[in-house]
Amino acid sequence: MIWIADQLVSEGPGGVYGERIIQGYRLWSPRRSKLSALYHLGKGIELESHHRVLYLGAANGTTVSHVADYVEVVYAVEPAPRPMQDLMVVARRRKNIIPLMADARKPERYIPLVEHVDIIYQDVAQPDQAEILAANVRFLASGGVMVFMLKPRSIDVTSTPAEVAVSVQKSLSNRGIRTDECIWLSPYYPDHAALICRQD
Repeated sequence: MIWIADQLVSEGPGGVYGERIIQGYRLWSPRRSKLSALYHLGKGIELESHHRVLYLGAANGTTVSHVADYVEVVYAVEPAPRPMQDLMVVARRRKNIIPLMADARKPERYIPLVEHVDIIYQDVAQPDQAEILAANVRFLASGGVMVFMLKPRSIDVTSTPAEVAVSVQKSLSNRGIRTDECIWLSPYYPDHAALICRQD
């Protein structure tokens, strides 16, 4: 990862979402990206040029664009037409982003388009977040890692975020996915957590 002083940056075409440019690099703000927040907290998976990434919940492509600056290829899955339009614009400037308009709950629809990946990154605010991750494990190469952005309030508003996190980790474990680490993203994203996961 590239840091300039205490700022995380990435190298690539700027002007994706009005981000600042520092010494020719794009500022990757922890307040605009949960993955950047994770890195600013001293955690996260080092992105390398040979990595292939399956990104679930690509949205407008803000974080996708930064990930693509570091890795070989990003398969960016997004189901909603409006964000997909923005994502397509981002992808046109980066040949290593493959936008896929698809529902991450139905990975069989993009099996022919996605090779095995080193990292699955998921940022989907749905009650069945754990099930979506489990459905996509088929794409993970041996030794690969999953970065799961957990949004407890999207799952259960009657339990505390910590209780939901424990429940989700148990659910993942029952599906053969172990959680190596649970990192809460405060102060950047209160009540959000990043789960670093691997296959058992």
